[in-house]
Amino acid sequence: MFDATTILAYKGKNRAVIGGDGQVTFGDSVLKGNATKIRTLHNGKILAGFAGSTADAFNLFDMFEEFLKDKKGDILKSVIEFSKAWRKDKVLRRLEAMMIVLNNEHIFILTGNGDVVEPEDGELASIGSGGNYAISAARALKKHATLDEEELVKEALHVAADLCIYTNHNIKTLTLDGENK
Repeated sequence: MFDATTILAYKGKNRAVIGGDGQVTFGDSVLKGNATKIRTLHNGKILAGFAGSTADAFNLFDMFEEFLKDKKGDILKSVIEFSKAWRKDKVLRRLEAMMIVLNNEHIFILTGNGDVVEPEDGELASIGSGGNYAISAARALKKHATLDEEELVKEALHVAADLCIYTNHNIKTLTLDGENK
């Protein structure tokens, strides 16, 4: 579990959404409140979010982007090859880091241990210190509320921010329309 951030992703019927808070902490101090921990990859066709140190995030995003280019945007092939490379790299595999990547068809959680996890429901994934709060809220909202995908992600992240001291209310989201389904 990382005392770093909260990232939540939702692959809904109409669009795919990823969101994250903006808090960067060092020990018991807040260093920055408006960091961006999510981004689009492969010409805006893939969404990604990161929990871990910021410098590591840039390296891993760039590395994953290369696999996407090599595999012509095939997210399934890319996550498998990326995870193998991450696991084999003696420096990178020691990173305390996790990533979520998704498009309109797939959603995955990736770790330096070589884990490639597609959530059981195939729709919701979370990482970071407030991840369990965010995914619990998202599941309840999905079941009992009539929110669109982006609103659901934002509201669930606000719940996490109310509970997790490493998560703030500076929520950013990125979306992909469902036209590729």
